[in-house]
Amino acid sequence: MSPDRTEGEFVAAPGSAGLSRPGLRGREAELERLRALVEAVRDGEGGAIALLLGEPGIGKTVLLQETVSIARAHGFVVSHGRAEELHELAPLASLASGLLHGDPPLLSSTDFADLAGHHAQRIWLVERLAQLIEERSAGTPVLIAVDDVQWADPLSRFALSVMPARLLSSPVLWLLTGRDDPELYGQGPRTTTFPLRPLSETVLAELARDVLGGDVPAQVEELLDGAGGNPFLAAEMLSGIVASGADGPEPPERLVLGVRGRLADLRPDTLHFLRIGSVLGRAFSLADAAALCGRPASGLSAEVDEAIAAALLHDDGERLLFRHDLLRQAVYADLAPSVRRALHREAASRLVAAGRSSVDAVPHLLKSAEPGDQEAIGLLGTAATDVIAVMPDLAADLAVRALELVPPHAPMVFDVGERAIVALTRAGRYTQARDTGDALLSRQPPLDVFARLQYVLGDTLWHLDDVHELTRRSTAALAAVTDPAIRARLTAWQALARSRGRDLAAARETGERALAEAERAGDGEARVLALWGLGEIALNAGDCAAAVEHHTVLSVFDTAFLPEEAVARIHMDDFDTVRRLLRTAGDPPLRPAMLIWAQGTLNMGLGRLDDADADLVTAERLETDLHVPGNLVNIRVNRGLLAMLRGDREAAREHLDVVRATVADRPNTGNHATHRYFEAVVADADGDHAAAAELVRSAQRDHPFLRWRLLRPHVVQAVGIALRGGDRDLAEDLAAQAAEHATRNPSVPTAQGTAAHAAGLVNADHGLLERSVRILLTGPRPLLLAAASADLGRALGTAGDPAATPALTRAHDIYAQAGADAEADRVRDDLEQVTRRAGRRTRGPRPRPDQGWDALTASERKVVRLIAAGHTNRSAAEALVVSPHTVSTHLASIFRKLAVRSRVHLARIALAEGDAGTATGG
Repeated sequence: MSPDRTEGEFVAAPGSAGLSRPGLRGREAELERLRALVEAVRDGEGGAIALLLGEPGIGKTVLLQETVSIARAHGFVVSHGRAEELHELAPLASLASGLLHGDPPLLSSTDFADLAGHHAQRIWLVERLAQLIEERSAGTPVLIAVDDVQWADPLSRFALSVMPARLLSSPVLWLLTGRDDPELYGQGPRTTTFPLRPLSETVLAELARDVLGGDVPAQVEELLDGAGGNPFLAAEMLSGIVASGADGPEPPERLVLGVRGRLADLRPDTLHFLRIGSVLGRAFSLADAAALCGRPASGLSAEVDEAIAAALLHDDGERLLFRHDLLRQAVYADLAPSVRRALHREAASRLVAAGRSSVDAVPHLLKSAEPGDQEAIGLLGTAATDVIAVMPDLAADLAVRALELVPPHAPMVFDVGERAIVALTRAGRYTQARDTGDALLSRQPPLDVFARLQYVLGDTLWHLDDVHELTRRSTAALAAVTDPAIRARLTAWQALARSRGRDLAAARETGERALAEAERAGDGEARVLALWGLGEIALNAGDCAAAVEHHTVLSVFDTAFLPEEAVARIHMDDFDTVRRLLRTAGDPPLRPAMLIWAQGTLNMGLGRLDDADADLVTAERLETDLHVPGNLVNIRVNRGLLAMLRGDREAAREHLDVVRATVADRPNTGNHATHRYFEAVVADADGDHAAAAELVRSAQRDHPFLRWRLLRPHVVQAVGIALRGGDRDLAEDLAAQAAEHATRNPSVPTAQGTAAHAAGLVNADHGLLERSVRILLTGPRPLLLAAASADLGRALGTAGDPAATPALTRAHDIYAQAGADAEADRVRDDLEQVTRRAGRRTRGPRPRPDQGWDALTASERKVVRLIAAGHTNRSAAEALVVSPHTVSTHLASIFRKLAVRSRVHLARIALAEGDAGTATGG
């Protein structure tokens, strides 16, 4: 379809004056603001979003079309698409309707075919689509217009909520029209909303003079009052007046009765054809209408011609369209409800018979299927399976509707219900999934079905963090199961649940039994679950080598678990292998948010705080985009700890507020431990040392501190909190745990060094502190080395040992280079006391400002150089060996710090600063 060739919302009846320019009556101010947006984007002010919102017929499409014309006149490449009510199931259809058309098209068919081949990877698909648009806009500004976006398919809606912000620095103008539903859109910076209000009486009178010529009779003015300021309704009434005078139906029924009057003059075959068309949607193919009419398409030419002559339809060369959706609705509303339902059901059957996909038939089934309709149940299930990877919420709706159509006592209810549980869980609707499963279980299914349903509910309960219920249910199901594969899967879920408990030895035995059962049953899914469980158990037990072994095998079986392998190797201090893993992740990568979380964890370990923060921001943004914030607590705790290292207490408290709210919503036991620890760090920094120590102890009561791998690198800090809080027993307990962890991991410098550091603090032993520094010098974590050096330097300084100065200097330099300003300041104060006694003074580095060129981090400056040199986000990411998502995060930060809106402005600033040298330089 080419929407550019459709006519506007104001349609003149045959013989009347044209209404295209008068169609803009009363919208002059909005049109000027839209013109200014077009010119700003053209002139390099960056991207922008314009939302035209209002009721049907209010003039949105006319303004959109006029803006499209203005943009073309200003040299824009234009994509003009339209979303359609009955096409909500076709992934990316709403955007594709414009991207593949135009002169020239914004995307080639080859580009789009490549995208379609990866439609299951939503984040990758949208990122790649954004890259293509970014590349297309490098030399020419781009306008992407989508009409009736309230009917956009879920994947297009997802793209429209993400891409405008992603492309804000590029000359791309997004122009979207829709009903009054602003939360549908991704409203980021530079979003201008145009709520289109009803036209005034004065404007309606001008519109009437445009059509009728001369003065407007009082009777016509009274009739126009009934249009409620809606320009389309007013135009329809004026067209009727031109054709038959001012006498006619009362305004409340003006449109349906007016269209009915127009229909009354048509031949019965044409009337039937239009009614069929109204069932198929605003735009429909002649072939589909012919099939539903039971006639060959070649035999409908007379009906098509008459409908076009009556100003009801338009032929765009590909499909037939009602000239306005209100016209289609008027024809549709004139059908009796039972007739509509029957026609929709027949449309679905004929589309399937003609070889069309379930995606084409299902919208009609949703309007027509009755309980017990076997074909509808099957098609809804097929459609749910087809779209679940890319549109999980829609898949869940379809699967639930299929379940609703199954008679209560039909044997198929359990199979259909199982698919509904899977779809609801995939969509993140966990409570509904559990309730659906419980409703099915209440019907007392056969034992094997009972076991299978409990296995499917395992994933639901895991995401609900209800490990106690998961353990109970899996145990009950294991007593009933006979299928070896389901038995292995249930045992694996039991192992995963027990990974959160205290008896990790029993959990390991369960995991090993699950893996053996999976091997005997030859079941790949059970094998993956068992390996996942064993990896989780090993990490929680602190057995890093076993965790790496299990996760390495797991990521071979299922590459979606590559982030888990990376994190396990980080705990082994195997940073080089982690870099290689992250560099070689597939394209498109699976679970990009978790991959970037792993990258952030690596950068935290390397002391690259700026890069780590950018990674964590990116990971959270990706999780937010997908509406699956499963790692939000860990992300925010790490960002809060980073903020504390930098001395930004306000930011740390903001992160803590998010953590508190998230933990209240999802009380995961691991989240509880990390949350309590973060609370302790903040309380300790505020001087409430006793409360901080009690917070650490409360986490200990529920689960040993070192159980939770996020906290292991912070055990020394926890020992310090305990000692400052006067809780020596807690400090000794933590040091003992660190020693046990070191015993389990003799080849890991971090485990050995932190154990020596913790023991050195508890025992005030200089020798242990010196040993800690020696070990950590061989490891990859500079911040742990800095902490050990600082504590050694303080201890030596207290003893008057001149070796304090080099130890403190090393600590200060590491902290300062990492951007850990708060810790650098603390160590500088210690160093000044030591050097003052020696007759020397130290000078600290100047703090980095919040705004301006000097506020940019080293990584941000690298991005600036690349963008100034003409790189796209993708090519900049390749040059820096990071994700394009991370480059987007850096750019957002750069634009905020430099107060710029576009790449053009950024390049000018880079040139003025003389910082456009070697692109990948420091």
